[in-house]
Amino acid sequence: MKAKILLFGMTLFLLTFASCNKDDEGNSSSLTSEETMTNAKMDAAADDVSKIIDDQYNVQENSKMVVPASILPSCATVTTVVTGNTWTRTIDFGTTGCDMPNGNSLRGTIIVSGSTDFNQSTHTIHYSFLHFYHNNTLIEGNNTVVRTLESTNANANLHPVANMTIHMTFTLVNGNVYTRVGNRVREMVVGYDTPDVWLDNEFLITGSWVTTLPNGGTQNSTITTPLRIRMNCNHIVSGVLTVTRNNVTATLDYGDGSCDNIAVVTINGVAHTITLG
Repeated sequence: MKAKILLFGMTLFLLTFASCNKDDEGNSSSLTSEETMTNAKMDAAADDVSKIIDDQYNVQENSKMVVPASILPSCATVTTVVTGNTWTRTIDFGTTGCDMPNGNSLRGTIIVSGSTDFNQSTHTIHYSFLHFYHNNTLIEGNNTVVRTLESTNANANLHPVANMTIHMTFTLVNGNVYTRVGNRVREMVVGYDTPDVWLDNEFLITGSWVTTLPNGGTQNSTITTPLRIRMNCNHIVSGVLTVTRNNVTATLDYGDGSCDNIAVVTINGVAHTITLG
């Protein structure tokens, strides 16, 4: 349900952002309601894809030891092939719709692959899509995740840090095509030492990306304060996302770490408290 709440929150946030530019709606550089809805859908899709890739890497890494709990629903079928020093996991969500635990419906296939040498300090994971739909939006692209074990300011112990390249094409049901280019860093700061329990996992998300719209306009998004995700909470608990478009800046502040549905939107210095759902 977390991704649905994120989708709703981002939609409300960006629709509010769009209302500040309503005088410019005829300009290709301004936001429209359709574009803001699509941005929110892409945010939710990128989050789900990053979870699935990380999940499948963890399952493969531990396949000869304790098998960690997987986030995949029972309607997803996974086929694993090891060729030489490469493993490939094909996740088939079927053709009619397979719901993730957060409620998002997936169909089609995600292909994830990497090296069988899990002792190396840096592990590059490749992922691609085959007729893959996220809530009826077609997603295409071939990308990588560079996964390392690092000591960071957030956690002095060695823990996974996954840098995900984003170069995806999104095609809506109405035929409109959007592209998103950038990166997303997902750092597991809590729960790495308990692979068979996913509810105790906590992540910090950073990154930035540019979205190109069908009319040629662009929008820049940057996580200016890391987003904290706790798997035992249905909401992002803290962090700030900053969006710029047509010389207007807006921020969405998710709060102080409490598991609640309250956030603060600030547009050109004016703050508004909102309920995410």
